[in-house]
Amino acid sequence: MRYTTIPNTDLVVSVISLGTGGAGAAYDRPTAFAMLDAFFEQGGNFVDTAHIYNDWIPGERSRSEKLLGAWMQERRNRSGVLLATKGAHPDLAQMQVGRLSPAEIQADLEESLRFLQVETIDLYWLHRDDPTRPVEEIIDTLEAQAQAGKIRYFGCSNWRLDRIQAARHTAGQCAGQRAAGRGMAGFVGVQNLWSLAKPNLDVLRRRDATLAVMDDDLWQYHRQTGLAAIPYTSQANGLFQKMDTGGTARLPADLAGLYLSSETEGRYQRLKMLSQQTGLNTTQIGLGFLTSQPFATCPVIGPQSLAQLRDCLAAADVRLTPEQVSFLAPAA
Repeated sequence: MRYTTIPNTDLVVSVISLGTGGAGAAYDRPTAFAMLDAFFEQGGNFVDTAHIYNDWIPGERSRSEKLLGAWMQERRNRSGVLLATKGAHPDLAQMQVGRLSPAEIQADLEESLRFLQVETIDLYWLHRDDPTRPVEEIIDTLEAQAQAGKIRYFGCSNWRLDRIQAARHTAGQCAGQRAAGRGMAGFVGVQNLWSLAKPNLDVLRRRDATLAVMDDDLWQYHRQTGLAAIPYTSQANGLFQKMDTGGTARLPADLAGLYLSSETEGRYQRLKMLSQQTGLNTTQIGLGFLTSQPFATCPVIGPQSLAQLRDCLAAADVRLTPEQVSFLAPAA
């Protein structure tokens, strides 16, 4: 397992992060515990969850956080876990209404601490943005929680570049702007949608306008600043693996609608060419494309079984060359 340090932190994390969005829904407690055990036995240490995960299923709330908390308690291994969770997600019935007030952020954080059975969260993500709310208030709120010892570092998920820049400027992190900022810790990473497959943005935004992706401008910003990327949906919901087994004709309609295009199909053909040259499989190349970027990148994986987890972990030590990365996704 390779590791990387998230810049401006003391977090040394495995280059692959285990997402637990399926815990308590797509798979049960024994399977969740078995996958967490296997991930850590193979050297993984970076686990990602969210306060809202599986709340779309009627009944118990925050199943994923509760299962992860129970696992850490049973294994007595909190000190070895680099724990990330997300809060301040809109109400699922009102996705257009932001939830980034100081009271809402604090309420979600307090519940996450209780459900995870911990005193401090290593990396706390804001799950969505609310562009109508001033970044100064948001940063002040998160900094207060950091000063209180409830979070060590914080970042943003599904934020767009202009808002990321504004928030980092407020925290005094933008190059050449430190004197204008407040000297706070600020965002240490961004968790946006990113994989080797290129999504159709019109389709994505019709489905959920609150999502944000890694685009060319944001990529350049990561490269220039060294800001860490922790991408979710890092395997495009298994798109390329499904294309391996059934081609494009047998893809689920929602997956095909979101990703199929001449650009994505071209990337898949180049992936297969690179696979023949290197002996690496589809998963290794897809995840290796992300972990071989010129800035710290730790893709979040979402396996639904131990077999899928093992397939992902085989990619942990893959390091593609800059030429191979550029071959897979040539610049426009």
